Amino acid sequence: MEVKAFYWKGDHLLLLDQRDLPDKEVWLKLTDHFEVADAIRSMAVRGAPAIGCVAAYGFVLGIKKEKPEKVLAVLKNTRPTAYNLFWALNRMAKALKEGKDIEQEAINIEKEDYNANKRIGQIGSKFIKDGMRILTHCNTGALATAGWGTALGVIRSAHYSGKKIHVFVNETRPYMQGARLTAWELLKEGIPHTLITDMTAGFLMKKGLIDAIFVGADRITKKGDVANKIGTYTLSVLAKTHNIPFYVVAPTSTFDPSIKDQDEIPVEERSGDEIKSFKGCKFAPDDTPALHLAFDITPAENITAIITEEGVIHPKDL
Repeated sequence: MEVKAFYWKGDHLLLLDQRDLPDKEVWLKLTDHFEVADAIRSMAVRGAPAIGCVAAYGFVLGIKKEKPEKVLAVLKNTRPTAYNLFWALNRMAKALKEGKDIEQEAINIEKEDYNANKRIGQIGSKFIKDGMRILTHCNTGALATAGWGTALGVIRSAHYSGKKIHVFVNETRPYMQGARLTAWELLKEGIPHTLITDMTAGFLMKKGLIDAIFVGADRITKKGDVANKIGTYTLSVLAKTHNIPFYVVAPTSTFDPSIKDQDEIPVEERSGDEIKSFKGCKFAPDDTPALHLAFDITPAENITAIITEEGVIHPKDL
């Protein structure tokens, strides 16, 4: 069953509100760049490639009412870590300056991301053998992209090629993207899976129950260091300790050529309230201080390979 995060309708954008999944499927009608920016900031849409696509459509809506510079400022000032956001908006601004059809440019960005994901799936599925037990973190499927997915797209491609696989899904605190979104996608696709708490992953590795780990990326440096959902770095260290292959899966639009060192990557810090409660359920006292880093950075030396639509990159060779 096809999963789709958004649809462009010419004068508005239809967006599946991922905050409500899996309880209900609510579609938001976005008509200007302010609504698009709010959807990105509030995580109604998330996943670096999907954010880039949605921001491109937000630019199309925005310049009908505002100057391009103001539209860019609003959309760029949403989430700082996902590089696809800035890559897509810079491309849209360049297209406008060159006199191109900007609506078509946004459509092209969406189509290119979908095709890149399908190609990534074909390349990456070669690393998955029949009978493998795979661990994944956060959500990297169709909901996080223009369709098909990155890390989850590789898993999907392996499944549809007939390989018998089992996926262990990290719940991914605090927004529970694994529990709410990845499990929802896997269930729709009929892919065998088991949901686990984030802290269970290491023990499963110790017991020899994980054969490979596939994760996505929000920004990749020239050296191959990777910013991704908080908890990714921990998994990479555990994988290295237990000699388990650790694959990062992302389109080339996630590579930021301007950043040489991992310390230059802006790491988004969100409200501490988001880790003290979820959907109205409190986990901690109101007055308890909380630190909520949305991402961490995995050094290149912890990564077995980075799988892109252009081929496989071994960080040690960068």
